[in-house]
Amino acid sequence: MSQAHIIPHFIQGQRQAGAGSRSSAVYNPATGQQTGTLPLADAAEVNAAVAAGKAAFPAWAATSPLRRSRVLFKFRELLDANADRLADQITAEHGKTHSDALGEVARGLEVVEFACGIPQLLKGEFNENVGGGINATSMRQPLGVVAGITPFNFPAMVPLWMAPIAIACGNAFVLKPSERDPSSSLLLADWFKQAGLPDGIFNVVHGDKVAVDTLLAHPDIKAVSFVGSTPIAKYIYETGAHHGKRVQALGGAKNHMVVMPDADLEQVADALMGAGYGSAGERCMAISVAVAVGDGTADALVAKLKPRVAALKIGNGQQPGMDMGPLITREHRARVKGYVDLGVQEGAALVVDGRDHVVAGSEEGFFLGGCLFDHVTADMRIYKEEIFGPVLVIVRARDYEHALQLVNDHEYGNGTAIFTRDGDAAREFTQRVQVGMVGVNVPIPVPSAYHSFGGWKASLFGDQHVYGPEGVRFYTRLKAIAERWPTSIRAGAQFVMPTNGG
Repeated sequence: MSQAHIIPHFIQGQRQAGAGSRSSAVYNPATGQQTGTLPLADAAEVNAAVAAGKAAFPAWAATSPLRRSRVLFKFRELLDANADRLADQITAEHGKTHSDALGEVARGLEVVEFACGIPQLLKGEFNENVGGGINATSMRQPLGVVAGITPFNFPAMVPLWMAPIAIACGNAFVLKPSERDPSSSLLLADWFKQAGLPDGIFNVVHGDKVAVDTLLAHPDIKAVSFVGSTPIAKYIYETGAHHGKRVQALGGAKNHMVVMPDADLEQVADALMGAGYGSAGERCMAISVAVAVGDGTADALVAKLKPRVAALKIGNGQQPGMDMGPLITREHRARVKGYVDLGVQEGAALVVDGRDHVVAGSEEGFFLGGCLFDHVTADMRIYKEEIFGPVLVIVRARDYEHALQLVNDHEYGNGTAIFTRDGDAAREFTQRVQVGMVGVNVPIPVPSAYHSFGGWKASLFGDQHVYGPEGVRFYTRLKAIAERWPTSIRAGAQFVMPTNGG
């Protein structure tokens, strides 16, 4: 990668230099050095991407689902063959470890594989003779040009949660990736083109609020998918809906893990280390609150976590053996550090303090050590607000009912987990908890690609979750047809083998 190279847009099947006057810097978080300059699209560039999608949409929508799936199969092969290259790019701009980046690619690949089954997924319904010789059928048809606005923490996976399903359904797609780590999206664009996707069906425009607002107001954008913080998700939902668009906007999280007294604490500690500190805590499904039921459970859990958190291997994610890389930007590191300062001021017990962690040889990198708080209460901001960093807080619950109430009373409802050997407790928890994704002895319950991803409460704005069956419904419209035919029509004999690929 050349120093501070210009990162282009991808419009109408081509990489295109930005024409606007504004730009932002892209950094390697492990070194703190600028590696790229990102042009920020103006309204004209966004309009060009949408126009490219609009022009390409009719022919793509008329292409049979089988042929669309064949393009996705080829894209899947290219993605799988280049997984290491994509993971390298993710690590270079995001900072997460290479192994974590490979996991991100693998989860995105699963959604591509699901989308390859689109001929089956788009099957409608049929009833013969609903009355008076009339047959009733239904079908799902694409919307047109749709947009995805994606976050920095999963620069490949989240676009892959959206674009393959939207494209498989017959739509054109405009991606506005994060300005922090935009280059992964260009690799995806290149591989879509190599797979045979028609020009204009997948476009990438880089930008900030100007680009976002242009997409939200554009009359030819029919639907918008978003993943990010709750305040922005709420803005995306309200603004998009105001302009008559279908919107799914996934927001923030404060995911709790309830630890029952009968839980295997070795298993719990292992789970919390990965779920709390993996990817430096910059995951919407990270466990950031451990709710220990009973003081004895809490004391034992802290004793197991304290040495593990202090011993985290933190460094450049491109080096093997690292547990955790840097945070995404210098500003975000300062924000997370400020939350740790706040927790101390609020009276929580800082068991492990990673604020002064320095990585030798990478002193300018955006590193922060793992932090662990105990005796956190529900009125503290470090409990109520999403920190999005390597900070795990332990809340002590009196009993199971108190623990469940803590989870249900929180404004976020993205993911949660319970660790227990008690089947009754687990079953009741899954039924009563007010959260969209639940794990039983599973710390990060991200649904498989053939289910759907999404939270409740302030973690999701909109009616439909991402990918899986809900994704197919989001990117299509239902059409119901009633038909009755006279009996005198004859098609005549046909002797050629019928095919479904036309």
